[in-house]
Amino acid sequence: MSRIGKRPIPITKDVEVKVNGDMMTVKGPKGILERRIHDKISVEINDDNVLLSVRDSHRETRSLHGLFGALVLNMVTGVTKGFEKTLEIVGVGYRAELNGRTAIFSLGYSNPVHFELPDGIDANVDKSKIVLTGIDKELLGRTAAKIRSLRKPEPYKGKGVKYADENIRRKAGKAGAK
Repeated sequence: MSRIGKRPIPITKDVEVKVNGDMMTVKGPKGILERRIHDKISVEINDDNVLLSVRDSHRETRSLHGLFGALVLNMVTGVTKGFEKTLEIVGVGYRAELNGRTAIFSLGYSNPVHFELPDGIDANVDKSKIVLTGIDKELLGRTAAKIRSLRKPEPYKGKGVKYADENIRRKAGKAGAK
């Protein structure tokens, strides 16, 4: 049994959790999230807790127990508080701007890169700082990774798009070899 999966997930008064067949719906002040629950996982909703249990004790089922415990906790946290991811753009002439739902990046390529934000993700763009917010943690992380992949940070000068809390391991270059 998974320690994360065994842990009860607290539900506040403003969050409503429903299970209809294999679909779980979590509704809160920031929005609604839905997820399909694996058929080997059973969900029980008490007054103020969600409890997950497994139907058998196979290795795959035990790993799904912890996975769905974390996913349901992220859903409840997302509809109450939301999530935020910050990206930084490092480099001379590298910048971003927001035009409606499209982020336009100048990242040293011959043409600017247009990135369409998915539904459910909002962005606040300063010249070299991008703050992504949303209620779906999985979609937020995937969007931040796609933006980072437009120009990954390089190890010599550190130029590129990086997470705000990311440390770039720097290399010395040709002059440092002597």
